[in-house]
Amino acid sequence: MLSKSVRAAALLFPGLLAGAFGYGAVNVLYAFREVPLDVRFTFHTALMRVNGPVMQSLMGLAVLSTLILAVRAKSSSRWVAAGASALTFISFLVTRLGNVPINQQIKRWAVGTPPSDYADILRRWELFHFTRTGCALLAFILVITVVVGSTPTRDDATPPRSAADEPPAEVAAATR
Repeated sequence: MLSKSVRAAALLFPGLLAGAFGYGAVNVLYAFREVPLDVRFTFHTALMRVNGPVMQSLMGLAVLSTLILAVRAKSSSRWVAAGASALTFISFLVTRLGNVPINQQIKRWAVGTPPSDYADILRRWELFHFTRTGCALLAFILVITVVVGSTPTRDDATPPRSAADEPPAEVAAATR
């Protein structure tokens, strides 16, 4: 059985990662589309400066906690947890190889002039963001599956009753 701390960490960090990416996809991204470009670029740059260390740490903790879950899990749950770990790592790779280079370009645009194809570049950033969000969300769902499947319930703790466990009819009648 998985320890409470392994289950808690495996739920906490991937859940926070999926939530943070999901919030960005549902709220921040659409707010970016509603403001003038100079405001978007300035805010995007400030947001990435603050998010950089936080999100990198969170991604590292999510990968580590799902990896520990995979190592400690039994049988088929191990493969599900390994899948969650792989998806979390993929979200990290998409971020580092897709979003971060574009973030660096946006930082230059905030103090200069964006290139003529800036709209295509922003669409690519959004595609990367939706990809990493989907990976993080799917990883979190897989972790939930493993943790719920490995958590004993009251029914699991109570051994099944058999006819041999029942008192004889005359004893049962006498106690009524």
